This record gives sequence, C-alpha cells and structure tokens, in this order.
Amino acid sequence: MSALDADLCVIGAGAGGLTVAAGAAQLGAKVVLIERGKMGGDCLNYGCVPSKSLLAAAKLATVWRRGAAAGVCYEPPRVDFAAVGDSIDGVVGRLATNDSAERFEKLGVRVLCAAARFMDPTTVAAGNKTIRARRFVIATGSAPAVPPIPGLDATPYFTNETIFANRQLPRHLIVIGGGAVGVELGQAHRRLGSEVTIVEAGPLLPRDDSDLTARLAGLLKDEGIAIHASSAVVAVEGNGSELVATLANGKEVRGSHLLLAAGRRPNVAPLDLGAAGIAANENGIAVDSRLCTTNRRVYAVGDVVGGPQFTHAAAYHAGIVIRNALFRLRARVDYRALPWATYTDPELAQVGLTEAAAQAAYGDRIRVLRWTFAHNDRAQTERETEGQVKVVATRNGRILGASILGADAGNLIQPWALAISQNLKVKALADLIVPYPTRGEAGKRAAGTFYAARLFSPGTRRLVRILARLG
Repeated sequence: MSALDADLCVIGAGAGGLTVAAGAAQLGAKVVLIERGKMGGDCLNYGCVPSKSLLAAAKLATVWRRGAAAGVCYEPPRVDFAAVGDSIDGVVGRLATNDSAERFEKLGVRVLCAAARFMDPTTVAAGNKTIRARRFVIATGSAPAVPPIPGLDATPYFTNETIFANRQLPRHLIVIGGGAVGVELGQAHRRLGSEVTIVEAGPLLPRDDSDLTARLAGLLKDEGIAIHASSAVVAVEGNGSELVATLANGKEVRGSHLLLAAGRRPNVAPLDLGAAGIAANENGIAVDSRLCTTNRRVYAVGDVVGGPQFTHAAAYHAGIVIRNALFRLRARVDYRALPWATYTDPELAQVGLTEAAAQAAYGDRIRVLRWTFAHNDRAQTERETEGQVKVVATRNGRILGASILGADAGNLIQPWALAISQNLKVKALADLIVPYPTRGEAGKRAAGTFYAARLFSPGTRRLVRILARLG
C-alpha cells in the first residue's frame, strides 16, 4: 500500500464533508477526501434534492384545483409518473457537477473512491492507500433505520434511498414514519395520484409546534391522506400485490407499496472506530461542543454525531471544525438559532423553542404572539391563506422561538433565526420596514402584537387626550 500525508483527511463526501474539504483546501491545507459511494451523499442523491424536486412536481399537479378561485380553469392533469422520476434524475445530474470528484480535484483536494477504516489513532486505510493526517474529520452521514417489525424482512419496501428510482405510481403507499420524510413523500405521492396512509408510533412531526402540526395534519387529511398517529406497526406481511400493516390497536392497513421513514442510523460500522480510540453508540459518534471525538485528532460532523440531522446543520458543523482544526479557535456549536423546515404544502418551519418547550423552561413568564396569513394581504391576493406566524418571547421581549405554517415558511423563518442568533428582541422585528405586500409582513405584525395591549390601553388614550389639550 502506498502512503499519503495530509493536513486534513475527510471521510465522507456528503454536505458536511464536502464543505470541510472545499473550505480547508481553499485556505491552503493539504486535504484528502475519501468517499465509498456517490459524491454528494444523501442530500444530493437520496434526500433534499430529489425530494424537493418530487414535491415541486406534486405541487404542479394541484394547480388545476386552485385555478378556479382566480377565474382560471384547468383540466385535471395527466401524470406521467415515470417522466416525473426522469425529471428528478435530471435535476440531480445538473447539480452533481458541484459535488463531483473532478471539481474537488481542481480545488486541490485528493479524492479517493474507497471505503475508509482506521488502522490506528493517526492512520486511515482506503483502498490501496494509507493516509496519515494531522487531523481527521468523519462525515459519513446516516442511513435509513429499519425498525424491528415482524414480517418486514420478508416484505418488499422502499426507503428514501430507493424510492426515487421507482417509475411506477403506487396504487396505495403505506408510509411508516410521520417525520419530515414521511409527510413530505406522503403528500407528494398523494398529489401525483396514489392513495396514501401515514402511520406514526408517536405524534406527527414531534419536534415542531403542536398547534401547527395539528393544523397541518388536518390539511393533509383534507387532501385524502389517512393518518394514524400514536399507532405503532406491530407486523407487516405481503400478500401478492397487497401489503398489510397491523397496528397495535388491531387495525389493519392495506396497501400496494411500503415506505420506511422511521428515522436514521449513523454510518459507523465500516470505520473500525475502536482502532482509533473513538467512542460511539447506536446514536452516533460521541463529540464535545467543539465536535471533537474522544481521539483529539479526530472530529465528526453531520448526521453521524446524532442530534439535528439536516444538511444545513452539517454545513454549520463544517465551519466549526475548520475553525478548530485549522485555526485552533476553540469554536463551539450553538443550536439556539438552528432553523428547520418541512417542505409540505403549506410549509412548516421552526427555530428556537416551541410554545410547549418554552412553557417547560419558563412557566407562565412567556408571551405567545400570533398573526394569521388570513390577515395578510399578499396571502389573500395569492389565495393561499392557510397558517400563521407564532412567536414565543419572554415578558421583556427576548425572542425564544418562532413557528410558521404557511407558503414559503422555510424562507420566512430566516429573520427569526437571525434575531435569536443576535439576541435581538421583539422590538427589532416590530420596527423592521418590509415591502408591501409581502408575507414577511405577517412576522412584523406578529411582533407588533407584543405592544398592542399597552399601546391601545386606557392609560395611553388618557395621555393622548392630555397632550391634545396642551396644543
């Protein structure tokens, strides 16, 4: 085996690993990047990019239902499901050049297409190479979890890694898992013509605000999606062209296809972490607030460390690691202002604490501020008035969290993330000048309700009358 020396060796070419490798190389570090599968990882090939492309196609399939409200009538669409899949492949292919080995080689990164394993605390083997590096970064991501459901091993099923290769519209898709992946892909398939049933052992979208998830669940049901929340699947079996999922309450759900969306597991098995003195468990690699493992030479980022499993979280981790590994700045993670979104229609977005989490932490010392899109002019002009902006703040106006259900919520959550990260108070958002008419006005109006009771109180009215007498 031939040997390579590097300043930084990155294992895994998903969002986190690519960001570390590109940043470090452009800063002048000698970087080796190892990837055993597809460049771009889960996000490009099996996650964010194909799922959002599918959702975009599904939204187009609903235009005919919405047009009549604006006086524009359409015929029901003819969905070519195979062509939808081919179009998704086209999007992935166009974006793949950004994550390609060729691009990273041009940046100065040595790319190895092989599986990596630690030989000792300072050496990794990959194919016919050994790599000794000053620092290592593990960015191997996660894979779909397969729950221990009796009968599942003998029943065909999709995961997010296989469903985008499917070219036959499922007659009835049973989705096990009510997180973001389950509800997004469930709604997409329903809009493209499938019957859909979502089964979740706990509450739907448990990390999000319960008021807004309840409203979203109602909207999904209005579209014809059957939802069984707090209903564990205890057995599955295939019977010819029919699948049967048995729930804990004895109900049977019958369908033609099965999608597993019941969480993720970290990709650590091939790495031989023990040889490098790196601690890990079923939840992922153990790291401190600097994302350093129990081997001080090795960092870990993204899904493989457990915690928030988002592409943007992995990219955020990458910045922390670059500052620590290259500049020794002792940067630490801070998730207070980490936003996330579920890209259903309407979208659901969250940053900071939900109302329930704020009550648990602060009791009755909080204020809940709301503004509905039904009272937003832009939402009315576009005939998309579902949802609201909901903000949780302390009594002195410090913003604890924001939840948004509505069109474009993933973008609308961003000023609230900025406010929390910069320790701004509600006043900053209430005083913000926003263009009219925009959905962003709903956030400003929600912030303004913090002052409404005091501003329009009898005392303020008396003051205005006194000042009027003074001329």
